[in-house]
Amino acid sequence: MKANSITLETPQHWQAYQLIDAGGFEKLERFGQYILRRPEPQAAWDKSLSEENWQRQAHAYFKKDKGSQEKGEWIVKKDMAIDGRWFMSYRTESLQLQFKLALSSFKHVGIFPEQATNWDFIAEKIKKMPVKTPKILNLFAYTGGASIAAKQAGADVTHVDSIKQVISWSRENMEASNLDNIRWVVEDALKFVKREAKRGNIYQGIILDPPAYGRGPDGEKWVLEEQINEMLKTVAQILDKENYFLILNMYSMGFSSLIVENLVKCSFTQEKNHEFGELYLNDSFDKKLPLGVFYRFASV
Repeated sequence: MKANSITLETPQHWQAYQLIDAGGFEKLERFGQYILRRPEPQAAWDKSLSEENWQRQAHAYFKKDKGSQEKGEWIVKKDMAIDGRWFMSYRTESLQLQFKLALSSFKHVGIFPEQATNWDFIAEKIKKMPVKTPKILNLFAYTGGASIAAKQAGADVTHVDSIKQVISWSRENMEASNLDNIRWVVEDALKFVKREAKRGNIYQGIILDPPAYGRGPDGEKWVLEEQINEMLKTVAQILDKENYFLILNMYSMGFSSLIVENLVKCSFTQEKNHEFGELYLNDSFDKKLPLGVFYRFASV
């Protein structure tokens, strides 16, 4: 890959997931046996399928609360699982992962399908690393897709998230994937990283997927544009200088991949195998839905 070239990247191995259509600020997606309809602020173009088709296919749709950009409720049709929970798998030659899905009040279902490209990257780099059991740190780790990918690839994994219920969800994904012994940490990510730097702890792989806004378990405030630079400077202190990889992924409409490139280059001296750009999903009509910017580098 040429230096400083921006790449577009989409997962190649999904069988249980499909982006059927996107447009009109919505997306129609298949997660395992169920098809969901939910808002998508990036989908500014027209839908390819008719409204009647969307209504006919969807098992459930998300209805936003008045005055809210994120919170709302799912309207579930009668032919969907009564408890609104089900499992789906992600399978490649290297990974055999299981995920529990559920309909949350913030339109999410427990998985971000575009992140599969990062799971593949994690598995590849861990298997190539000349370290018997690499230590991997997953920050803002949500329901743990990256954590269980790293664990299955043979790493010692520390998973950090500020919400206890999400940690419990991650544990269910680990157990469903027949894995164990991930270290769970309920804490503010920046606070945790600062403490690890003071202790001199070192990790061979670090994964960051920070939200635009968030709160730590003790009310700590996280604002992406105000704190991401400090976070990366601190992370640089605990990333191994010889055997390493880093993934930074951000879904924020105000951040371009060029901003991410500048942020990383200001904090890290590692120069090998850089790649940065946008993650996207292709719908059935070859429309590309952008779903975040990423920056990755690795020693192998």
